[in-house]
Amino acid sequence: MLPIERPLHHPGRTLSGFQPLKALRHFRHLVADKEDTEQVFHIIEALKGRKSAKQAADFVQSDAGRDLLAKNTDIPTMLDDHSRWADCGDDSVAAHYMRFMKREGLTAAGLVEESYKWQPKDKRPEDLYEWYFERLRDTHDLFHVLTGYGRDALGELCLLGFSYAQNHNRGVQFIAYAGAHQMRKDSGSKAPIFAAVREGQRLGAAAAKLAHQDVESLMRETLADARARLNIGEPELYRQCLRTFEAEGLSTQDPGKGSTGQTGCCAA
Repeated sequence: MLPIERPLHHPGRTLSGFQPLKALRHFRHLVADKEDTEQVFHIIEALKGRKSAKQAADFVQSDAGRDLLAKNTDIPTMLDDHSRWADCGDDSVAAHYMRFMKREGLTAAGLVEESYKWQPKDKRPEDLYEWYFERLRDTHDLFHVLTGYGRDALGELCLLGFSYAQNHNRGVQFIAYAGAHQMRKDSGSKAPIFAAVREGQRLGAAAAKLAHQDVESLMRETLADARARLNIGEPELYRQCLRTFEAEGLSTQDPGKGSTGQTGCCAA
């Protein structure tokens, strides 16, 4: 079924739910194994609320949303087709994105596969809410490039703070601040970890909704122009934290794991 032909709300979809104990249980699993990203989807589901669903409904019924629905673009396939961006300049969003994905060993399709471990595609309601929520998922790594937050542990938490302000999912907010608490506890760092996550939230609130953009057009802009147009501020406290971790002899990738020789505090 094409997205534009789907109902807004499938009868099998529930739009409210708040299960903090379930979220906490999955967060503990995530702390034990930070690579177990399936736990993130469980936490988000356990703390979902109506505000993010209302934003989804408002967008898909807007003119901009209808235009994107009509285009029916498969975002992961488009992003992973690097030959599509061969004519883009070295300072384009596309060029920065491709370098980022190659450096990190990532694909857009890989994140989709991770989400299906939590809930297989054939078990998901085929409605316009799902189209919107998939769009949030599929643009996650592009958010990294646009915001300047790396894939280090703090960068992911700050990006979740940014994403919460954009999309109002309490599960995302929970992971951001619970993760900041765990990082401060494990690392003993004097870096302003909570302040960096709050800064991410402020930057997300001030910026245009990134998931509401025409991704193909966005990829062809220069990164500087895209950031200016979308009003994306600089993550200064995040960078300060990484410099502090390095000065303290902590890993800039995951300060809770102790000392490494890694640097690179101004990622992407």
